[in-house]
Formats: sequence, C-alpha cells, structure tokens
Amino acid sequence: KVEPDVVVIAGYFGSAMIATLVWSLWHGKLPILLSETTETDFTRIWWRETIKRWLLNRYKSALVGGKPQKRYLIKLGVPKEAIFCGYNVVGNDAFHPDKIKSLAPPLNKPYFLAINRFIPKKNLPFVISAYATYRQIAKDRAWDLVLCGDGSMRSQIEKQIKDLGLTKVIHITGFLQQQELLPYFAHAGCFIHASTHEQWGLVVNEAMAAGLPVLVSNRCGCFEDLVVEGINGFGFNPYDKQQLTKLMLKVSSGEIDLDKISQSALEHIQKFSPDYFAEGLIKAAKYALANH
Repeated sequence: KVEPDVVVIAGYFGSAMIATLVWSLWHGKLPILLSETTETDFTRIWWRETIKRWLLNRYKSALVGGKPQKRYLIKLGVPKEAIFCGYNVVGNDAFHPDKIKSLAPPLNKPYFLAINRFIPKKNLPFVISAYATYRQIAKDRAWDLVLCGDGSMRSQIEKQIKDLGLTKVIHITGFLQQQELLPYFAHAGCFIHASTHEQWGLVVNEAMAAGLPVLVSNRCGCFEDLVVEGINGFGFNPYDKQQLTKLMLKVSSGEIDLDKISQSALEHIQKFSPDYFAEGLIKAAKYALANH
C-alpha cells in the first residue's frame, strides 16, 4: 500500500488531474503541481480562470518550466515563494555533439532544421514562405530546409512547396523516432521553431543540446529562458515573415560566428537537465511539507 507524503500532479485541468487532487486532499496528502502553461498559450476566458484560481489554491507548491509559467501562476494567486523552476528538461547527454557528430550526414549541404507535428500552431506555411523569400535573396548561397515530422497539414505543406518550386531544396522526412533524428541534429546549421503558441517546446532543448544555434518564436514558452538574444540564437515574431527571412540570411551568410553561438547554446542548455528537474521537485516538496 502506497502512503505518500506528497502527490505530484501534471496539470490542473482534466478529469484525471482533478480526481487525483481530490484524492490527495481527502487522504491528507500534499498535492504539488507540475505546470508548463503560460498566460498567452491559449485564449483565456474569465470563468475558466476563476475555476483555475479555485483549483490552484488547493495545491501546496508548484514546479514550472520557467519565467512566463511562474508569472502566470502568480497571476492566478499562487504565492511566488511556492513556485520552483525546472519542469521542462530533456536528457541533454543523448544529443551532445561528441556523441552524434560521427553519424552519417543526411544531406551533403548546409541546411536549416525544423522538427514538428504538421499542425496549424507549428506555423510551417509561414516558415516555408519566409524560406522562399530567403532563397530568392541568397540564391546559390542559400541553405536547404529540412522539415522532420508528419500530420494533418502534410498535403497542404507539400502543395505549398511544389507551388513555390522548392521541392529540390525543402526536404520532408516524415515522422522519425529520436534515434533517427540524431543525424539531422548532428549536421544542421541552425534550428527553427516558429510556433504561434507553445507551452514550452522541448525540441528547442534538444536542438541546443546538439549545439545548434536556434531561431525561436517569441510566443514559445521556452523562449524567455532558453534564448539569449544574439548569444545562442535569436527570437522572432511568428507573424513577421520578413524578420525570419532576415535572420535566415544573417545565420547563413557568414556574418556571425556560428561556432561561438553553437558553443553558447550547448553551454546554456546544460542547466536545463534532469538534475535541475529533480532539484526543483525536491524544493517544491520540502516547501509543501514545511508550509502545509
């Protein structure tokens, strides 16, 4: 029979999460929230926010991804001192350049890399459109674009690529498992993540762990914590095609020191490790036990 002191619950909405919260409170256990939600990742409706406030008041502490996630919980009434960071991490070692650079390159030329489900919020038609303009400007110096993934928008995306005459330079791999993705991480020149909204975006962690410079939408929940502007990558407005085109040109032109940016990306992401998650969760548990 399990008799925990604390119960860790991944999210506050959904029948399973609410049932677990009720069980915890009924049995005198201390519920701890795991949350990656930000204020801007969905349209907020007042009555749902009211319910959230009521639910969140029952939790004793929380572990969140980073700064925007923490701000949102504070806005919903969670005490600042009860919120700890470290939720959104990956096993960085699996992507380390020392482990993957020896893998055979999937292309024999430089390329931008994007890894997504092919669904509307991932904003791939925008990326393709920005890339088409980039290609017109960069001409023979342009890098290719690799899109790894699959989903409901695949036929639309393939048609857009064909209509733009870019079938030879934009490559769709289909869905790939992590091991199959490693060669693409290993040999890409830069990673692009253009979501119009995203609670975090763990694939950005993976790209940085592979030592890639990153171009990340400023609507992604990870942007504020992971991207240090001009140091390990750049942010952009996911509705400003010209801005992304300019960043593609900047990255691929030799104007900036990509080796230095790559090293900075690799160094910065080391903090966001499984150890960081464990430390944050232990702090959240200790806080809950000391303040219930």
